[in-house]
Amino acid sequence: MTDPALNNGQYDIPPGKLSVVVTYLEMREPAALRLGPDVDGLTLRRVKDPDLSWYRDLFRRVGADEWLWFSRLVMGDAELGAILNDPKVHLFAAHKDGQDEGLLELDFRVDAECELAFFGTTRALMGIGAGRMMMNHAIKSAWAEPINRLHVHTCTADHPAALGFYQRSGFVTVRQQIDIEDDPRLTGLMPRNSGPHIPIFD
Repeated sequence: MTDPALNNGQYDIPPGKLSVVVTYLEMREPAALRLGPDVDGLTLRRVKDPDLSWYRDLFRRVGADEWLWFSRLVMGDAELGAILNDPKVHLFAAHKDGQDEGLLELDFRVDAECELAFFGTTRALMGIGAGRMMMNHAIKSAWAEPINRLHVHTCTADHPAALGFYQRSGFVTVRQQIDIEDDPRLTGLMPRNSGPHIPIFD
């Protein structure tokens, strides 16, 4: 919600906090799929009832260590398991050279909508076309269900190419927010050297 009293200017962020700009995007009808290169040996598989240790390891390697994804790391087993085992949450892993290296999560728990909840790869799959293959699969899979909206969000802690990638994929920006959270590197949730592109203020 927009604060009508918010004025232009600069605002202090308290020590120990992490602040990011969050951009929300949506797609109201299936976008045309963009062609990408064939990635030799890359497969994408649906994972049902995932082992939580496996999921947390992949989540960390894809997003936490470098881009400060932490929302799923603060969840206990019961909370996280309830999400991942919900039949309306479709989880996919990108696999190459004997290792899972990409994460794609489609959340259909809101009627007529799909959230692209998590999307990313490790460094092992960057720059080879894996992201395009995964996005094409996400768009096709989401719109195969009875939805009228596919949405996603990214932030300034994420990969710097993420926003442009989503826009080229057919998503349109609909709003932005400033999000302020406890810095997970200062709470002990993540190593201090995580997200090296984001300064620590303690």
